[in-house]
Amino acid sequence: MILSIDTSTTVCSVALHTLEGQLLSYYEQHIDKSHSEYLAVMIQNITENAGIKMSELSAVAVSEGPGSYTGLRIGASTAKGLCYTLDIPLLGVSTLKSMALQISYTTDTDDIICPMLDARRMEVYTALYTKSMEELLSPQPMIMDENSLSDVKERLVYFGNGAEKCQELLENRPNKLIKNIVPSAQFIGELAVERYKAEDFKDVAYWEPEYLKEFQATTPRKRL
Repeated sequence: MILSIDTSTTVCSVALHTLEGQLLSYYEQHIDKSHSEYLAVMIQNITENAGIKMSELSAVAVSEGPGSYTGLRIGASTAKGLCYTLDIPLLGVSTLKSMALQISYTTDTDDIICPMLDARRMEVYTALYTKSMEELLSPQPMIMDENSLSDVKERLVYFGNGAEKCQELLENRPNKLIKNIVPSAQFIGELAVERYKAEDFKDVAYWEPEYLKEFQATTPRKRL
């Protein structure tokens, strides 16, 4: 079994897949800034509900970024701790690619899939994929303006928590905005099955998430 974890945004989710790719169980929590509090409980609940012992896990997969700096660190530290304790492989899966896979099942053949995660102001983390999951643009931060992605001639299907703020820039082209799409451990798990079969494992001791940008601390506002 592969346990998958996604903590890259305000949504926290976990999933269990067989090594053949069958989804056994899935659970997600929509409570912002609660990953550190609920993730361990979610993992315990999903394994117990599926009748799986932790010792039966073959690997742990985790969203490797981009996304929330704090969220990614929580997911990574949890996944690494489990892998170290259970002596099983660690799998890292791109958050953006997992989002693209989620959309690929419902897009047209010629559509270009463009997941977008908010990176504050008019900046997003984004990448481009074909329906067959070929990577056309590697994950990267991008400041959006009227010329952004203008070289994409096919219809752009864009989505994620950074997409709606880009609608005015992209709506004059034959593009399509899809709302309410969030990263999911279910699709992390689907991609992780392929990584497991290819033995594409991460170094548990030294691996770190792909933040794409340096962490910038902010000063909390004073309460009135």
